[in-house]
Amino acid sequence: MSPSLERPPFRSDERTALIGWLDLQRQILRWKCEGLSDADALRSVVPTSPALTMAGLISHMRWVEHLWLEVLFLGGDKTLNPSFDESEEDADWRTDGVPLKQLLADYEAQCDRSNEIVAAASLDDVGRHPEHNAGKVDLRWMLIHLIEETGRHAGHADIVRELVDGTKGYY
Repeated sequence: MSPSLERPPFRSDERTALIGWLDLQRQILRWKCEGLSDADALRSVVPTSPALTMAGLISHMRWVEHLWLEVLFLGGDKTLNPSFDESEEDADWRTDGVPLKQLLADYEAQCDRSNEIVAAASLDDVGRHPEHNAGKVDLRWMLIHLIEETGRHAGHADIVRELVDGTKGYY
């Protein structure tokens, strides 16, 4: 694995820095999936966390982006997001046989949508969803949380990928 990933500029405005770090973590997560077969992407390697697969990570992160920016920030319909499905634990990690290529395309599209939402708003704007304390959280906080969560799951992807096929690498 030899990516061509770059950190955001050393000197930039706040929005550029936040989006730059978030985009880098997103790229790392996608990079960790390069060359995986669908079977390997679905292979569970942590017995106590069967949903923790490369495919599951991508599905989860797609829905995390949707949850924070489309639902909590914009006030969108939460029923479209499996994260709110209380009938099944970790429903947003479920892939239902969707090929990795499609999961990655869906994640990419969601990231593009997230970036559009951010570009159209002030970092000081607060969430609009009437539930879940969204109105207490500004976009800046949401972006920092997305950087944290995406980075954490990129780290999980490092470990999962190494356990799946021995591939490792750091940008």
